[in-house]
Amino acid sequence: MQETETTTELNPEDAASKVEAGAQLIDVRQQYEWDAGHIDGAVHLPLEKLPVRAAELDRDREIVVACRSGSRSAFVVAALREAGFEAFNLAGGLQAWVADGKPIEPDGGTVAGPLPDGR
Repeated sequence: MQETETTTELNPEDAASKVEAGAQLIDVRQQYEWDAGHIDGAVHLPLEKLPVRAAELDRDREIVVACRSGSRSAFVVAALREAGFEAFNLAGGLQAWVADGKPIEPDGGTVAGPLPDGR
């Protein structure tokens, strides 16, 4: 993929390449979603905890942000870029990651859907 300064969306292959090259991978989903299945090596940083845990992020490394479908992570990427981080969204989220044949942990894990109340 050829990047430009405005490129923030990464397909699963490009996201995996960035992480392999040293980018931080953060997962902003809820605990039940994380428990159902997540990308190996990701750091669980639920969306609502981002304001108090953002200091844990390394400003000298790129960040790839993931959620279930790519919408929550897109919001986080915009906020991180506004704060001066070099952040990218896993377009399509874990749904796209799994559809692309990429593994999640634990073995046999799944991409959890929203709770019945919409969360």
